[in-house]
Amino acid sequence: MVKAVVVLNSAEGVSGTINFVQDGEGPTTVTGTVSGLKPGLHGFHVHALGDTTNGCMSTGPHFNPNAKEHGAPEDENRHAGDLGNITAGADGTAAVNVVDSQIPLVGPNSIIGRAVVVHADPDDLGKGGHELSTTTGNAGGRIACGIIGLQG
Repeated sequence: MVKAVVVLNSAEGVSGTINFVQDGEGPTTVTGTVSGLKPGLHGFHVHALGDTTNGCMSTGPHFNPNAKEHGAPEDENRHAGDLGNITAGADGTAAVNVVDSQIPLVGPNSIIGRAVVVHADPDDLGKGGHELSTTTGNAGGRIACGIIGLQG
């Protein structure tokens, strides 16, 4: 079993801790909480780069090792890092509970050292018809991020 963690921070007061667990070659389970959000849906993605030297902007595009278009987590045609939306309640807190087979913690497409980004707006899952739908899900600004690291 391999475990990883990301601590999310931002200048906007958004924070959280996200845990990743992968047992063998099975899917990766993603759990945690994010607080300080406006109520509603927020895009939730793994980005390609573990670089926060310029804040969340330097994390690069969505993690996409198979050169696909943006989509929903259940879509065949999607970036590996497309994890859909998290939903913040009236208190601004979102619980994260995702199981996904395209974000392994081991092997050539490992997400260790990459970044998690929470976006300001809902991810339209590639179906919104906006010019950014097939690349970013038109999910708006990057309001929190952190680098995924191995956990003991």
